[in-house]
Amino acid sequence: MLSKKLLDVKNLKTSFYTHVGEVQAVRGVSFGLDKGEALGIVGESGSGKSVTSMSIMKLIQFPGKIKEGEIVFKGENLVNADKKKMMSIRGNEIAMIFQDPMTSLNPVYTVGNQIIEAIVRHQGLSKAEARKKAIEMLTLVGIPSPETRVDNYPHEFSGGMRQRAMIAIALSCQPDLLIADEPTTALDVTIQAQILELMKDLKDKVNTSIILITHDLGVVADVCSRIIVMYGGLVMEEGTSKDIFYNPKHPYTMGLLKSVPRMDDSEKKRLVPIEGSPPDLVKPPKGCPFAARCDYCMKICLEEIPPYFQIDEGHRSACWLLHEEAPEVEVETGVRRESING
Repeated sequence: MLSKKLLDVKNLKTSFYTHVGEVQAVRGVSFGLDKGEALGIVGESGSGKSVTSMSIMKLIQFPGKIKEGEIVFKGENLVNADKKKMMSIRGNEIAMIFQDPMTSLNPVYTVGNQIIEAIVRHQGLSKAEARKKAIEMLTLVGIPSPETRVDNYPHEFSGGMRQRAMIAIALSCQPDLLIADEPTTALDVTIQAQILELMKDLKDKVNTSIILITHDLGVVADVCSRIIVMYGGLVMEEGTSKDIFYNPKHPYTMGLLKSVPRMDDSEKKRLVPIEGSPPDLVKPPKGCPFAARCDYCMKICLEEIPPYFQIDEGHRSACWLLHEEAPEVEVETGVRRESING
């Protein structure tokens, strides 16, 4: 029986060696991704989300370095792959949508030329065939009048259309994996909804696996079947969307949920921010990275990084409150009130 697993990240550690010391951006991240699955990675700025995605693409540049771990894609460890191999994979088997489409698109080339370049390089089609496919891709992502728009420059597109063009480039070679790093940043809410709906449709149509990276829980709720919550370069909690939104077990996840406005809340409650700042990853804390900001911090939280406690199949959380000897704690998640270890 063929494995459903497309990507398997094992104990990934990525650091940046700066004049102030080693910034341990990713400190031992592990997760898997099945074929056709949509996975959300959420957390505050500086939690290690984007560095994880750039590590998968092997786009970490000096002074950064993948120190340790494996990135197994379709059975091959990309950490050991040479530059030539990665050039054949990027854009072809793994594609990425970056945060700002205006800086990601080359302003001196037409949008069509930028799609055609990717198709010619990886698919081996002639320029005429590649142009035809570029128009098909612009049609697929909902660009109006694609036969005309294919010859437009990026500055002639609106912000939402530029993001659609980036998605067209990313999908032009029908990649197995699409990594979207904050794809709705700086777009208005109407365009955000359209882009997310587009990504859902494309996943269903071409069976592309998606890793969606964002700090906005609302963005992943409707697109992703599984969610990873990162903080301080580590995975704090992992589970299905239902697990994370309705049965969260890590205080950090609960804090994120409490800071999100809810349409179905009949009571007019103030949003509760998470007090404090993320940890300094030049000198990361000895224990749980969230301990200094956690209302339920215990002595052991300051001294030891918690292991992952299995809650249900596919649902795990790194919190000492889940230990069988931990005191009973009731918390308000923003979704419901419950016992953290019950």
